[in-house]
Amino acid sequence: MSDTISNAVRYPFWNDTVAPQPDCPPLAADVTCDLAIVGGGFTGLWTALQARRRQPQARILLVEQGRCGDAASGRNGGFCAPSISHGVGNALKRWSREAEALIHLGRANLDAFETDLAEFGIEAEFERKGKLNVAEKPWQVEGLQASAENCRKFGIECQILSGDALREKFNSPVYSAGLFEPNYALLNPGKMVAELRRAALSRGIEIHENTGVTGLREAQGAMELATQGGVVRARQVVLATNAAPPLLRRLRNAVVPIFDYALVTRPLSDGELASIGWTGRHGVADCGNQFHYVRKTADNRILWGGYDAIYHFGSRRDDAFLRKSESFSRLANNFARALPTLANVPFTHAWGGIIDTSARTTFFAGLAHNDRVAYAMGFTGQGVSASRFAALTMLDLLEKRDTERTRLAMLRRPPFPFPPEPVRWLGIRWAQHGLAREDETGRRSLLNKTLDAAGVGFDS
Repeated sequence: MSDTISNAVRYPFWNDTVAPQPDCPPLAADVTCDLAIVGGGFTGLWTALQARRRQPQARILLVEQGRCGDAASGRNGGFCAPSISHGVGNALKRWSREAEALIHLGRANLDAFETDLAEFGIEAEFERKGKLNVAEKPWQVEGLQASAENCRKFGIECQILSGDALREKFNSPVYSAGLFEPNYALLNPGKMVAELRRAALSRGIEIHENTGVTGLREAQGAMELATQGGVVRARQVVLATNAAPPLLRRLRNAVVPIFDYALVTRPLSDGELASIGWTGRHGVADCGNQFHYVRKTADNRILWGGYDAIYHFGSRRDDAFLRKSESFSRLANNFARALPTLANVPFTHAWGGIIDTSARTTFFAGLAHNDRVAYAMGFTGQGVSASRFAALTMLDLLEKRDTERTRLAMLRRPPFPFPPEPVRWLGIRWAQHGLAREDETGRRSLLNKTLDAAGVGFDS
């Protein structure tokens, strides 16, 4: 293990930035409500707040298996994209007929996201300072240029950078070109989920933590959620369970749990940051299929994450995988290679998280149980801002509203299901091996070309 990570604690850095929160007790009796929400991450909490806007007098109840934000919502990098479709390129490749609508809605969603933060009084270190995508290999540079052309087609401001212009934003011997998009945001996901939770409680939304749902069924014109502490009877239900095993059988092959890892350094001095040319507050990501995402925290630490995307046979979700992985050493080595002047800077935190990955890299939504249950999942690592959009979509569906959101084919069409084991494990391994080879050679494998043609993929 690298000396720089030997003393890193194995939990998210974000946990240390959030003050202790009041307890939300487990459910201890049967209860009846208008809307029950399963899952206390970004999607579930956004749903609760948006539902309260629409239904001021409704009884809204949220149940969370653990603590709100302890899963993916509190373990990500805090990249807040102006997209609901995993970027412009993915919209064009997979949803060409509605790409313009997807791009417009994604940008409008980030605007509304920022407005909601102000209205709800949410302090989450939100910074709309842009994102720099960097390229190492010649074919990746070509990909950046193609991305810039796509952005300009839709009026999205961007700038290709190289030489001194690139070094002024991110000075690394590894990367030779960059594409800067000013309309991109970062936030502190730990503070974000804590503030959403606070805002929900202050608006009369009932939250029960440490309340796992063991069953879902129709009963006399309503839905019933079985928990260890009691039964929740609800007129309508929203499932916002992210990468947890789905309660609906139809969704059990729709996503797979992919483990992602991140490191955070100690706070860096102005001189150390100047040595890598990173004096701005923008985020950074590289262009590989195995890509890193990089950002500063409020106290000028560097978060360095990504690269590995690990699937465990049988869709295992063991908690131990969040704390122990060879990925930590691999990330530290990649950090030293990309930023050699900081190679000896120690990391204080190292952790993992689970991504609910769909085979098309975009989330989907739908209805079940005679339209009494709505669900959204499959965010594939792009849920910080898209979760708000998903919340509104689920409420639209439950209310039978005809909106731009509910008309999107991207949301209406279910994703390609993952096959059963062992084909699932072998297929993911083969696809990921092909993507890693493409990073080295620039040539896409036959398998991944075939998957592309079928609208299936595992790359970013």
